[in-house]
Amino acid sequence: MDDLEKLKAELSACRECRDLFGFEPRPVCMGNFVAKIVQVSQAPSVHVHETGISFNDVSGRRLRNEWYRISEEVFYDPDVFYITSVGHCYPGKSKNKGDNPPPKICAGRWLAKEIDMVRNEMFVLVGKAAADFFFPKEGFTDLVFSDHTIKGKPAYVIPHPSPLNVRWFKEHPEFEAERMAKIRKAVHDAIASSEG
Repeated sequence: MDDLEKLKAELSACRECRDLFGFEPRPVCMGNFVAKIVQVSQAPSVHVHETGISFNDVSGRRLRNEWYRISEEVFYDPDVFYITSVGHCYPGKSKNKGDNPPPKICAGRWLAKEIDMVRNEMFVLVGKAAADFFFPKEGFTDLVFSDHTIKGKPAYVIPHPSPLNVRWFKEHPEFEAERMAKIRKAVHDAIASSEG
């Protein structure tokens, strides 16, 4: 068992936030240490909590089908994508729209170690929570429309594909029309390199 698999086993057993959530936590992350793309989002949705499969929801279908334009088989290939999040468990429903923010303890304990162990070529940060973890002092929209690096590797920030994000998409139609095309090409190039 490699170091990442050991870390994932420890992560899967974590129940640190049981009392905070009021229900049994279910940590979710997927992928191997050779994955070409590390994708980091905010936290699993309730559907992901129920199935244990990352982005197994409406947001995931939009991400795969409309933005990346790849098959489920490619998305869930552990040698292509390492899929993780700032908070590894579904954090429960917020009193407002959407879910609660992920507990801060999670990213410090797990995410930093995960990204040190994966030999990826690029990063995709999905949503503001992931962007804030890596680039805490920069505006989200500016991050989306510019290129970055993490550990010397290309990094791209995209909005969360959630239906709740409709206002942001209406205010920034150039994201899907223009910016996502560049990010999609980088994703497809990384996928091609995993096949070579």
